[in-house]
Amino acid sequence: MAFTCVGGPQAHITAFIKTFVQKRRYITEAELIELQALCAFLPGPSSTQTLTALAYKLGGVRLAILTLLIWIIPSTCIMICVAYGISFINPNNVTAAIQFVKPLAISFLFFAAYSIGRKVIQSKTSIILLILSAAMAYIFRSPYITPLWIVLGGFATTYKFKQQEKIIHQPFVIQWTHFYLWAGLFLLAAGIGFYTQSFPIRLFENFYRNGSLAIGGGHILKPLLYNEFVEFKHYLTRDEFLTGLGISELIPGPTFSIATFVGALSMKEYGFMGYVIGGILATAGIFLPGTFLIFFVYRFWIQLKQYRVVRASLEGINASSTGLTIAAGISLLEPMAQDPVNIGIISIAFIALLSEKVKPYLLILLGIALGFILGPI
Repeated sequence: MAFTCVGGPQAHITAFIKTFVQKRRYITEAELIELQALCAFLPGPSSTQTLTALAYKLGGVRLAILTLLIWIIPSTCIMICVAYGISFINPNNVTAAIQFVKPLAISFLFFAAYSIGRKVIQSKTSIILLILSAAMAYIFRSPYITPLWIVLGGFATTYKFKQQEKIIHQPFVIQWTHFYLWAGLFLLAAGIGFYTQSFPIRLFENFYRNGSLAIGGGHILKPLLYNEFVEFKHYLTRDEFLTGLGISELIPGPTFSIATFVGALSMKEYGFMGYVIGGILATAGIFLPGTFLIFFVYRFWIQLKQYRVVRASLEGINASSTGLTIAAGISLLEPMAQDPVNIGIISIAFIALLSEKVKPYLLILLGIALGFILGPI
């Protein structure tokens, strides 16, 4: 999946359902959607955190770390290579290659909403919450709408707690280790960077800080990185950033891979090894906060689920999460809604996905090929 999942966290969930739920049966669909909703509360890359939490559930910390590394290494290597070779890339070729990728990604979003919704939308309450969350997320386009509406959706169905089975409560113990690791590393990097003025350490701290603040996924991370590293610090130019942004939409894996590209270019003055070190530091800095936090919050969440009122809230959480996915697709569709070519691509791709006979990565490869053949439109 690290080589085939394209389209961001909402599209990734479709592949996760097919692989981990339907094929491997490692987890139920409701549990997977629950994990995705839980990760939406946290700063960091939600699809990466969902995978990490699933691996932690199945095999503990070691499997979770191994899964995390396998998931991020391919995109990290690709983005370091792209950053190094950016001077050899014709911007027109990049524009042509990715022109059909975004409409394909939108079709993945709508298919993800459809796949999730048909499983979790099973009552009038969940239908109302889906409509409300989609409408509010579309009207108020803030990254904070996502966690807010998930919380509100959860509260809205807590009144159904009597329908949940009673279970014997285990002692409630909060394990603070990973929370302390998250906060401690932040303070340590900031302190050492300030004291030594070491550029690599300060670069790591910059990305660690952004990874700790990016609630809302890649959509909020991208403007954060642009404002800091292009507008304020001038580590790379606007054209370089936009090229990296376009390529990050094209490659599989986590959308947070744009940070790898920015980090690599931030150390371009140090030569080839500067690109490598900068990319690795940026990757570590951007992914570590979310990893520490999901380890901390997942254990906390498992204990909370002992209570019927918390289990009852999952209906609202899942409905709101589905509505938010629909809103994300509509928001991305809006700028290209007047182009019949894009509408045609979205419709054909959606039908192909419904048939379950065409793999998403094949659609992406076909889109890239058409982009090169037809050229910039």
